[in-house]
Amino acid sequence: MQVAGNGRRSIRCGAAFALVVGLWCVVPAGAAQTPNSCINCHSAQTTERLRQPAIRYPDDIHAAKNVSCTDCHGGDASRGFTENDPRLAHSRSKGYRGAPRPEAIPELCARCHSDVEYMKNYSPKLRVDQLLEYRSSYHGKALAKGDEKVATCTSCHGVHGILPASDTRSPTYKTNVAATCARCHADPDRMAPYGIPTDQLALYSASIHGRKLLEEGDLAAPTCNSCHGNHGATPPGLTSTSEVCGECHANNRDFFNQSPHKDAYAEMEIGECVTCHGHHDIQHLTDDKVGVSSESLCIECHAEGEPGYQTAAGIAAGLDSLKTMLAIAHERLERAERGGVDVALGKFDLHAADDALIKARTAVHYFNPEKFNEVISAGLTETENVIGHGDAALWDLKLRRIGLAFAIPLILFVALMLVFKIRQIERRKPIP
Repeated sequence: MQVAGNGRRSIRCGAAFALVVGLWCVVPAGAAQTPNSCINCHSAQTTERLRQPAIRYPDDIHAAKNVSCTDCHGGDASRGFTENDPRLAHSRSKGYRGAPRPEAIPELCARCHSDVEYMKNYSPKLRVDQLLEYRSSYHGKALAKGDEKVATCTSCHGVHGILPASDTRSPTYKTNVAATCARCHADPDRMAPYGIPTDQLALYSASIHGRKLLEEGDLAAPTCNSCHGNHGATPPGLTSTSEVCGECHANNRDFFNQSPHKDAYAEMEIGECVTCHGHHDIQHLTDDKVGVSSESLCIECHAEGEPGYQTAAGIAAGLDSLKTMLAIAHERLERAERGGVDVALGKFDLHAADDALIKARTAVHYFNPEKFNEVISAGLTETENVIGHGDAALWDLKLRRIGLAFAIPLILFVALMLVFKIRQIERRKPIP
C-alpha cells in the first residue's frame, strides 16, 4: 500500500510538472528544435510581456554582436528547450538571475561595458567609464540610496531592442534625446516627489537650440545631454554654467570671465549665462536686448545715471554705427554689381566686415567700453575699406555711363553718314 501510495504521488507530481511545463513554454507542433530555448519559448508565449523580449531581440545591437540572452540573464539556453524542461533554462546553478531589479542594472551592464579588454573586441573607441559617471550623477546617487524610480541604463537605452546611438530609431539618437528624457521629466506625477518642473521639453522645443535641432535637423545644435552630460547627468551648478555653455560658446565665456560681471555675479550668487539667456528656453537674441531701450536686458539691473547704464548705451551705439556702415557697404557693392562692374575684391573684403559684426556681438560679453570699442573700431575700418571698393566701383560705373553717353551720339552720327554716303553712290550709278 505504501508503494502504491508513493506511485500515485509520483504520478500526480509528474502531471503537475507537465502542466507547468506546458503553461510555461508552449512549443508549436513540428517546430525545429534549437540550442537557444529562450527565443523559442518566449516567442510562443501568449502573454505580451513574455513575448516582447523574443520579438525585439533580433534587432538588438547585442544580438548583432552575438551576445546571447544568458550573457545578461544567466541560465542554460541550450537545455531548456531540447530537454523540454524550463527549470533547466532557469537554473540558479547556471547563474540564472532573471529580470534584474533597477539597483542591479548599472552593475549588470558594466560587467561588459566597464571591461576594457572585452570592449576592445567590438570597438576600441567605446568608453568604459559609464558606470563611474553614472555613480557620480544625481540618478546614480539616488539609486544608491534606494530610490528605484530614477533612470538607469535601460530607462534611456531600452531593454531587448537596444540600438546604437547612431541609429535614427534609437531613443539616444540626438534628435530623440529630448523626448527620451521627457518620458520621465515631463511626467508631473513622477517629478512631484523631487520638486522638479516638467516644462523643460516644451521650453527647449521652442528655443533656438530646439528649433535648430528638431525642426531644421542641425545635429550641431545641443540637446539635453550636450549640457547635462550622458551617464553623469546632473543639472549644472551656478559655478559651472559658463563652463557648460563655453563648450560651444568659448569666446563668449572667455570675454565674460574678463568682464566686471564675473565677480559681481559670483558675489550675488546668480547664474552667469542663464541670467540673461535663460535655461531651456534660450532664444535668438537681437541687438535690441543690449543697450537702454525698453527691450534691453541691461536696464533690468542698471538704472539711468549709473556707469553700467552708460556702458550699455555705448555698446548699443557702437553696434548701431557698425550696422549702419555695413548696410552702406552692402548697398554700394550691390548697386555697382547690378551695373555690371566686377566687385569680386570688394565682396571678398565684405566677408571680413560681416565677420566684424559677429565679433562685435560676441565682444558685448566684455561689458568693457575700451575692449568693446577696439573691436568696433577694427570693424569700422574693415567696413570703410569695403565702402571704398564700392565707391571706386560706382565711379567706374559712372565713367562707363558718361563714355556711353558720348559714344552713342557718335555711333549714331557715323551710322547716318554711312547711310548718306551709300545713297550718294547709288544716285551716281548710270541708268541702264
